[in-house]
Amino acid sequence: MGVRESFDLSTVGVGPGSVPIPSRRAGEHMAVTGMRYAGDVIPVHDTNPLRRTPWVTFALVAINVVVFLRMPAAAHSLVGGTTLGQLCDLQAFVERWGAVPRELLLNRPPRLVPTGAAAIGAHGPGCLLGPPNYQKSPVLSVLTAMFLHSSWTHLLGNMLFLWIFGNNIEDRLGRLRFLLFYLVCGYAAGYGFALTDPSSAQPLVGASGAIAGVLGAYLVLYPRVRVWALVPFLFFLPLRVPAWLMLGMWFVLQALYATGYGTAQAGAVAYAAHVIGFAVGALIAWPLRSRTSAPPLGYAR
Repeated sequence: MGVRESFDLSTVGVGPGSVPIPSRRAGEHMAVTGMRYAGDVIPVHDTNPLRRTPWVTFALVAINVVVFLRMPAAAHSLVGGTTLGQLCDLQAFVERWGAVPRELLLNRPPRLVPTGAAAIGAHGPGCLLGPPNYQKSPVLSVLTAMFLHSSWTHLLGNMLFLWIFGNNIEDRLGRLRFLLFYLVCGYAAGYGFALTDPSSAQPLVGASGAIAGVLGAYLVLYPRVRVWALVPFLFFLPLRVPAWLMLGMWFVLQALYATGYGTAQAGAVAYAAHVIGFAVGALIAWPLRSRTSAPPLGYAR
C-alpha cells in the first residue's frame, strides 16, 4: 500500500505566477497513498467465508475504476509519450479534486491554481497559473481524493487490498456501517497526514488511507485467518500465512517508512496516512471483537 510520488520539478515564471514544471513521468506532482506489499508479499486470497454479498465493497471498487478511467492520468499512464499539455491538465485536475494539507488546515483554497494550460514563460515552458474558476471545499476534497489514483499500478494495488480484505469487514459490520467506517478512516488519514506536513501544497490522492483502516480492522477481528500470498523474490511461490503476520508486518514497515527509515523515498511517500488510517480502523474495530458474531465456518465464498 502506499506510494506518494512527486514530479522532478523546476520552477519557471508563467502567466500570473511561477509553477513547477512536471517531468515526463505522469501522475507524480501529488502525494499518493497506495498499497505497498508487506515485505514484498502480495496477497491474492483469504480463507475467510462470507455470509452475504459485499455490495458496498464491489461498489467502491467500481467507483474507483470508473473515476480513474475519466481522469487525465488514465491514458498516458498506460501508453507513455505524455506531452507537457497533458501533464498540466493532470496537475490542474488533482489540484482541484485532491486534498491539499495546507488547504485542509486553513480551510481555505489558494488564490492561484494550475489552469490546465501549458505556456512559454521567460524561463521556458511550464503550466499556467490563474485564479480558480470553481469553488473548492477543502473538507469535501478529502472525500474526492479517496477516489483518485495516479496510475494503473496505484489503482490496482489499492483495489487488490480492498477486494481481499474489505468484503469480510463489510460482512462483519453490515453495509451502511462499513461505508461509514471506510469514510471515517479515510478522513482521519487525510487530516492526520495534513497535521504531519501542515505547510505542504502537494495534493493528496488515493484510497489507501481508508483501506489501511480496513486492514487494521481485519487484523483485530480476524488475526488467525490464513491469507494466500505470492512471494516475488521466491519466484512468486504461493504461501499461506496468518493475517496477523502479513498485516502486522505491513503496519510495522509503514511506521518505519514514515520515519524515513529503510527507504530512500520516505519524503515522497504518504506513509503517515497509512499508519493513521490503520490505527483508527483497529481502534474502531476493537470493541467489536466480542460483540459481533463471526461468519459460519461452513459458508463458502
